Amino acid sequence: MNEKKIIKIYLYTRFERFWHWLQAIMIVALTLTGLEIHGSFSLLGFQRAVNIHNFVGLSWLVLVAFFVFWLFTTGEWRQYIPTTKKLFAVVVYYSHGIFKGTPHPVEKSPGAKHNPLQRLTYLGLSLLLLPVQMVTGLLYYTWNDWAGLLMPLAPVAFVHTLLAFMLLSFLLVHVYMTTTGHSLFSHISGMITGWEEIYETTTIEEWELAGKRK
Repeated sequence: MNEKKIIKIYLYTRFERFWHWLQAIMIVALTLTGLEIHGSFSLLGFQRAVNIHNFVGLSWLVLVAFFVFWLFTTGEWRQYIPTTKKLFAVVVYYSHGIFKGTPHPVEKSPGAKHNPLQRLTYLGLSLLLLPVQMVTGLLYYTWNDWAGLLMPLAPVAFVHTLLAFMLLSFLLVHVYMTTTGHSLFSHISGMITGWEEIYETTTIEEWELAGKRK
């Protein structure tokens, strides 16, 4: 049987790639400085770690605002519309089929950059984990000014730290998933150059074309 031919399509815009890598750097910086603030190690010094953590955290808020604006002005928010179609097939693929060389049940396209599992994951991050993480971070940051009058610091710190570890876990899984493309670095290359590899014979179903809906 002839193997399917792999072609490249332009999938990720410059802004998407800029947002992706800058956000990754910010998450790593926040994680490292956060761990130092909690006394896990000493590298920058407590006060410098606090200053960097606060600066990067506030900068991340600004970056998220720009990203949300970009999503709604370009219509790319449709890429995150959740669906359960082929969701089970994607779960089976990542838990079993991927180790047997089974083709991915949902290939990428400009109108469907995320498979059903990715849509649900990114939507959960965007609507739940990140907002709560940022709100608790702001409460932590302003606690001495006014938040301390409304609530104790311990629960805020606990939730903020717990979500930080959850975000770190997602990042580790995300890095692993980048190695599961047509080649070891094909997904990483796609997020650097914008060009992603797919099979030439890939057909995109109507429900997948979230980005093309009016």
